[in-house]
Amino acid sequence: MALAHAILSVLIDSPCSGYDLAKRFDQSVEGSVGFFWEASFQQIYRELSRLEEKGWLQAEKVLQENRPDKKIYSVTDLGKQELCDWIAEAETATSFKNDLLVKLYAGYLVKRETILTKLETHRREHQQRLVIYQEIEQKFFLQPQDLPDDWKFKYVTLRCGIQSENAWLAWCDEMITFLSSPAHTIDLKC
Repeated sequence: MALAHAILSVLIDSPCSGYDLAKRFDQSVEGSVGFFWEASFQQIYRELSRLEEKGWLQAEKVLQENRPDKKIYSVTDLGKQELCDWIAEAETATSFKNDLLVKLYAGYLVKRETILTKLETHRREHQQRLVIYQEIEQKFFLQPQDLPDDWKFKYVTLRCGIQSENAWLAWCDEMITFLSSPAHTIDLKC
C-alpha cells in the first residue's frame, strides 16, 4: 500500500486540512489510521501536493484571520476511482519486519535478563495499545451490526488490531515463561 491510498482513504470520509489529516495519522487520536499506517507530517504534505498534481485531490483555500490561510483537501472523482481500483486489486501478504524478533533470533548472545526485559517492555506496550483499542470499541462500536457500512469497515480494522494485540500478549507471556525456565539459561554474552 502506498501512502497515497491511506490519504485517500481518510479524505474520502471527510475533507480536511493537511494539518488535520496529519493528526489522523497520529496514534494518540481516536479512530486514527495511525494505528496501522505511519507517516510523518513531511511525508503527508509532500504526498498531498503529488495527489493534487495527479488530479486525485482538490484543495480549496480558506482565508483565516490572524492565522495563515489553509487548504482543505477533498477527493476528486478521479481520486475516488483510483481508490476503488486499488481496493479491488489483488494483494500479496504484507511483508513482516520486527526489530524485536531479529534481536531475539540472536538473543543467546546477551544476558537472559536483557532479553526478558525487552519482552516485558514489549508486552507492556501491547497491553497499553490493547486498552486503547478496547476503549475505542466501547465508545464507538457497542453494537457493530447496527453501524452504517462505512463504520462497519472501521470496526473490521479495529477488531484486527484487538486480535493482533491479544496474540502479541499471549506470545510475550509464553516466551517470558519459556526463557525464564532454568532449562533455558545458557548465557553466551557479547
